[in-house]
Amino acid sequence: MNGGHDEGADGHDHTPAATSGDADEPGDDDTGEPVGDGATYRAAVPAMDCASCASKVERSVRTLSGVGAVDPRPATGTLVVEYDPGATTGEAIRAQVEGAGYDVADTETETFSVPSMDCSSCAGTVESALSRIEGVLDYDARPASGRVVVTYDPGRATRGDVVAGVENAGYEVVEGEEETESVWRSRRALKTGVGAALLLAGIVVEYLGVPNPTLAAPLGRTITLDWALYVLAAAVAGQAILRNGWYSAKARSLDIDFLMSAGVIGAIAVDLPFEAATLAVLFSVSELLERYSMDRARTSMSELMDLSPDTATVRRDGAEETVAIEDVAVGDRVVVRPGERIPVDGVVVEGTSAVDESPITGESVPVDATEGDEVYAGSIVEEGYLEVETTAPAGESTLAKVIDLVEDAERDKSERERFIDRFADYYTPVVVGLAVATAVGPPLLLGAPLETWFTRGLTLLVISCPCAFVISTPVSVVSGITSAARNGVLIKGGDRLEAMGEVDAIALDKTGTITTGDLGVTDVVALNGSSEADVLRCASSLERRSEHPISAAICDYASEMGVEDREVSAFESITGEGVRADLDGVTHYAGKPALFEDLGFDLEHTHVETDGGLTVGNDIEPATCDHGTYLDLVNDLVPRLQSEGKTAVLVGTEDELEGVIAVADTVRPEAERSIARLRDLGIGRIVMLTGDNERTAQAIAAQVGIDEVYADLLPEEKVEVVREMVDESADADDARLPWNRTEGGVAMVGDGVNDAPALAAATVGVAMGAAGTDTAIETADVALMGDDLTRLPYLVALARRANHVIETNVWSSLGVKAVLAAAAPFGLVSVVHAVVIGDMGMSLAVTGNAMRLANVRPEE
Repeated sequence: MNGGHDEGADGHDHTPAATSGDADEPGDDDTGEPVGDGATYRAAVPAMDCASCASKVERSVRTLSGVGAVDPRPATGTLVVEYDPGATTGEAIRAQVEGAGYDVADTETETFSVPSMDCSSCAGTVESALSRIEGVLDYDARPASGRVVVTYDPGRATRGDVVAGVENAGYEVVEGEEETESVWRSRRALKTGVGAALLLAGIVVEYLGVPNPTLAAPLGRTITLDWALYVLAAAVAGQAILRNGWYSAKARSLDIDFLMSAGVIGAIAVDLPFEAATLAVLFSVSELLERYSMDRARTSMSELMDLSPDTATVRRDGAEETVAIEDVAVGDRVVVRPGERIPVDGVVVEGTSAVDESPITGESVPVDATEGDEVYAGSIVEEGYLEVETTAPAGESTLAKVIDLVEDAERDKSERERFIDRFADYYTPVVVGLAVATAVGPPLLLGAPLETWFTRGLTLLVISCPCAFVISTPVSVVSGITSAARNGVLIKGGDRLEAMGEVDAIALDKTGTITTGDLGVTDVVALNGSSEADVLRCASSLERRSEHPISAAICDYASEMGVEDREVSAFESITGEGVRADLDGVTHYAGKPALFEDLGFDLEHTHVETDGGLTVGNDIEPATCDHGTYLDLVNDLVPRLQSEGKTAVLVGTEDELEGVIAVADTVRPEAERSIARLRDLGIGRIVMLTGDNERTAQAIAAQVGIDEVYADLLPEEKVEVVREMVDESADADDARLPWNRTEGGVAMVGDGVNDAPALAAATVGVAMGAAGTDTAIETADVALMGDDLTRLPYLVALARRANHVIETNVWSSLGVKAVLAAAAPFGLVSVVHAVVIGDMGMSLAVTGNAMRLANVRPEE
């Protein structure tokens, strides 16, 4: 059998030495090289098989700085080390182990598909079974996605051992393609149907006057036809329940299967066959419906995986051939025709087409792709023909990274999930205790009818199942994260989704976030009889050899305007001031106003020649004096340009100014609308951070509606501002639910590379334009795959809706359980009510409510 969607092309993740740590360790990777504040190194050391060996390994590892807890486990040959990644690495720990004379075995990590594992109780049973397999180092059961990630030492355990362990716990490991089989055509559904028919037949015989003969009387017990039909119904429909209950008993797990098994067997033992049959049939129907609803939630995740084609058309040696996507190598030329999906990440080497990148970036408007442009796997070629040179293997494409991170998102539990898990640990034993007391207390102490009180105790036993409120959080998290991924927003865990829903302040970097990050020429002011073309010709000629972004913007604009360069010689870059070069034998300058002040120009009273005509734009009127016409560049022209967020570049010779060129970073057209939408969503504090000067920063902020600006910031100063914002948010007087420990929070939005320290300092780090950028995807808590700022208010709205859905699910399921539990001892509710309303009904309700998160859409 094949365990679902495996990690590598061959189904394995061949990981030397160490694996990621416990499921809730943030930032660990598969090699033990973590990203985050702390990490766990976990490795197989087969030769470490005694206390003396363990002591030797521990002493060797502890010589490293940054090592915390060291836990050698000779019984299983496993070493677990907690360490500070800032002080040491997983490879260094491995070297110390090997230096002590013990080999570290290679490990393999596989993902197994276990669709019937659809609740936390099921996951606990599976993990308990895996913990008893020698050679299994790590496991992470994920019920919301129906997968189990297992890391094992192939020298001591095989893939078959893992599969057998899961199936011995009562859960089938299925082939990937088998997941699509309808739950209503499964063997359990067939048996449930037969059991329901037998139950109905028993009711007909008992209550509708159909002959009800005595079939036998062993040991003095009279077995009538209806009794036999009820018992057969319980046996057939309850087969899976009893089997799973047996595995739960072996694992000492007080889960729903064990409780229901005890209920069915107990009911038959005290001669209540109708109650036993009813419980078996209704609970089995409930399990099928729960599986069906979970499959619906999982469908949205599987649709992500279907975005990438299974095959690709590759041009090799002049001929086209169709190969499996895993066989496409870096450098291969892939042919994509109209209507087809691009199968790999790559660069267009031939052809032009409109490409729909919405599966990756969430952008609804297709982009034009031509030679030299980057394209992503999963995108759709709408028209034209493309040949794409592959730049990454299929397993390392942007889409593959998104899928992997969405699948792994269930690993990082939110505070709400942890609260529910802790609550369930107490809730179930307490209610089970009440059920037992209700069933046996009155009959023993008061002589009350055993049948009546046993039935009431059985009802409480059903109510003790915590499934509805336990699955309410993970299914909401999976639904929300998957929906976000389909709209170009990658959220890397339930804890990040929860935290994003609680933030009350947002800090935005200016360049690349509020603005496009692409400089462009906005104004050309021609002086001393020069034309705009003359000014551009001089400036572009001077700037052509400079690598500064402002130089590139001027040269690009000149090219767009069809201006040709002049002959350049003796080029020189003047650090911090500008450039100098000879144009047609005359020395020209381009740069800051300070450069021309150093040349002796009086920029406050700059006289200009008017014989050839004066061309001045921007509604700037020259003044006159006794000596002629002049401009005040220092107090009028340049400040006016800077007030609009522009940078002024002066162009001229040593004797006269020829003109002024204004360059600005373009504000995103959606920025103002997105900021307003964030305020509508209740974000009370929105701050802009930038390294630009105060005047430019204020001008940009005013355009988009931000009134709090921190300018002239170095990268480390941005970090300090974000930390201060986090502290102020935490100190805010805001009532919180008992499970919520985030107490507000701050989201930092930047480009994910230059702003990485500030992103890490925030409660939630959000990277803009992460598609194709590995660093951004890896460092940020949330990645906006496209360069669309409207995804930020969408993210806030989705996260807040998700938190609201989770709260609604939890409190409604707990409320229904509480009402039923209070009524059960008084005989006001029956087993049917408990199963249909308390278990089946609430499980369907919370799942359906969670699926509503797919309806949250970005505002276009």
